[in-house]
Amino acid sequence: MALRAIRGAIQLDTDEREHLLKSTAELLSKVLHVNNIDSSSLVSILFTATPDITSEFPALAARELGLGDVPLMCFVEMDVKQALDRVIRVMVYADIETSRKEIQHVYLRGATALRLDLAQ
Repeated sequence: MALRAIRGAIQLDTDEREHLLKSTAELLSKVLHVNNIDSSSLVSILFTATPDITSEFPALAARELGLGDVPLMCFVEMDVKQALDRVIRVMVYADIETSRKEIQHVYLRGATALRLDLAQ
């Protein structure tokens, strides 16, 4: 087993609590599914949100998915002038056998523009 980091991001249509929770759950579920990660392999999950997102903490979506025993933290993304609006990013740390080059990073909706080389 090795500690691996898996990245992901999703752009919200609007900064509304229910939309944020649903979108964050979608992103996190996809990251775990495509990388075949069981919750018992999770070490921690970090979330960032652009400064224009204030309706809720993205980590709440993880707790609602049953990941309350996984250490979770939220941060505000740097406020860069040309940055994409309403983006939630995730960095999932997991102890898994998958090699680094086999990891599938997940970029959804408008966030695909952040990493066209990695977006599915």
